Amino acid sequence: MRIAVMGTGGVGGYFGARLARGGHDVAFIARGRQLAALRADGLRVRSPLGDVHLPDVTATDDPSELDPVDLVVFAVKLWDTETAAAQIRPLLREGTGVVSFQNGVAKDEVLGKALGPGHVVGGVCYIAAEIAEPGVVRHSGPLQKLVVGEYDGSLSPRVVAFREACVDSGIDVEISDRIEQTIWEKFVFLVGLSGTTALTRGPIGPVRENARSRRFLREVMDEVVAVARARGVALPADYADDRLAFVDTVPSTMTSSMHNDLEAGRPLEVEWLSGDVAARGATLGVATPANRAIADLLAVHAAGAAR
Repeated sequence: MRIAVMGTGGVGGYFGARLARGGHDVAFIARGRQLAALRADGLRVRSPLGDVHLPDVTATDDPSELDPVDLVVFAVKLWDTETAAAQIRPLLREGTGVVSFQNGVAKDEVLGKALGPGHVVGGVCYIAAEIAEPGVVRHSGPLQKLVVGEYDGSLSPRVVAFREACVDSGIDVEISDRIEQTIWEKFVFLVGLSGTTALTRGPIGPVRENARSRRFLREVMDEVVAVARARGVALPADYADDRLAFVDTVPSTMTSSMHNDLEAGRPLEVEWLSGDVAARGATLGVATPANRAIADLLAVHAAGAAR
């Protein structure tokens, strides 16, 4: 496949590198120090599944310099979604898919408005990866999974081709015929993890072990479930209990990208996580006091601050 990676951070850099190593034509769109490093020494991935070094990669900050592609892996931070969507229009031709592995449930709504819903492929990503230094992506742990699917549930040629590309590249991949529900399932856990680790400025272990913070974590996730069900997403009413049991299985040191961004003084995605839950709850008539509290308190740091 011919693939463009829009946003060469932890997620885009890791999966783009694997796809390129698997023999696919991958172009990386980046900026600043990351772009300079890619041009100077290529892209490196440090991973317990095996390191990768691509010494010569196609890297640019201007997608219009590239030819149209079969698929765009869209992995920018949520606040850059509209700007980045406008930038990738030259990459699109009839049938080109754009699959977002961003956080949140609003991502594909924004992409659909910007690019047309026919280009949008649903996607979910499970990985712990970050930029260790410019040009170097650090992957922590063995988990590296993608789930993709068309919103109409069809087994389209572009989804099948992307699955085959991932298999060729050693990426754990799955096609979902209910991708919207799959995205919301991850969102329940993600909102709980992000909100509580950011508020406490620490990993999930102490949150789940303290009775009061554990109760708050469950309330956060239960509100997400209630909003999803009010919107017509088929999550079980007790799905928060399922996710709380899952929380008990993850490493006690696990944190979230929003916690990491807060500690580094970077902007936060809270508006698209707990803030989005609270906004949707207000529209749907669902009470979301825990998520509203997270959004209101983290608003102090949402724009980021130099340290």
